[in-house]
Amino acid sequence: MKHPVRGKSGQSMVEYIIIVVVVAIAALAIFGVFSDTIRSKLGGAVNELGADQSKVDDALSKSSVDTIKDIDADVGGDS
Repeated sequence: MKHPVRGKSGQSMVEYIIIVVVVAIAALAIFGVFSDTIRSKLGGAVNELGADQSKVDDALSKSSVDTIKDIDADVGGDS
């Protein structure tokens, strides 16, 4: 009588988790590289939809690094 191989489902679950983690890291890296471009495109789209132009200009005038520093300072983080 053959015994079923144990641990196959655990192995496949770990493989799926590794794939999800790799995809998430790749997505974060892509968003990090293109964050200013994405912000510019979204600002243009918001402007076309009729938002307040001064808020759009204010958001587009700062880089993503400056925005993160501002958020960190607002929350009371150490920078």
